[in-house]
Amino acid sequence: MIVTAPRPSESTHWYTRDGSPMYTVTGKNGRERPTTLRDARQLNLVPSVTTILNVAAKPALNAWLQRQVLMAALTLPKRDNESEDDYISRIVDDSREQGRAAADAGTAIHESIQSFYEGGVFTESHKPHVDGCSSAIANVFGEREWICERPFAHELGFGGKVDLHSAPKDDDGIVVDIKTKEFIEGDNIGGYDDHLMQLAAYRVGLGIPKAKCFNIFVSRNVPGLCVLREWPEEDLETGWQMFTNLLSFYQLKNDYK
Repeated sequence: MIVTAPRPSESTHWYTRDGSPMYTVTGKNGRERPTTLRDARQLNLVPSVTTILNVAAKPALNAWLQRQVLMAALTLPKRDNESEDDYISRIVDDSREQGRAAADAGTAIHESIQSFYEGGVFTESHKPHVDGCSSAIANVFGEREWICERPFAHELGFGGKVDLHSAPKDDDGIVVDIKTKEFIEGDNIGGYDDHLMQLAAYRVGLGIPKAKCFNIFVSRNVPGLCVLREWPEEDLETGWQMFTNLLSFYQLKNDYK
């Protein structure tokens, strides 16, 4: 059985104190625009878990971005009479486009999986990804009542929305976060500190601080291939401490709680 919670935009970064997403506000010109820190101060909002995590360095992401720039440089010849500044700008723009394309593909697959768990219609070309993900989850957890995209806000001053969680009365609950990435069978698919901290914060934010936490990695390039990873309790406790330190840094840096 699946329970569907309200589904805010994927770009949500701010939440009201009661947990409602507020990813846009109406500007003075009457048009919607992304919510800013200034808006948050006025409206007493809390930042998302991912916003907090963004204050930390991301070596793996930076290495991937650097690789995209190098790949673009290898495939884009310099034009006649093109200045170095213009050539560099074109390389950077091309590398960013590649990154956006990869991100868009991952988002689309994620949204299809989400729609499946919400009982909605999803893109037919994503059926192998959806089937692989749902089968992996069912094989490990069996029949459970999953709650999709549940938003929350915590009294410490952070919020978020969770891909899947289950919190029956007879156990401590389960929290699942879905990640898409390019990998093939046999690749070593591990988790990063960001993944650990995100899940540790989610379970506390949901009020199930002892829930078991899992990442499911869905391959973008091999439809149907999925890897499920459980985070040990000891790691989750460490991840929570790491997250709260980043939260304190964010609040002190921005003078905002």
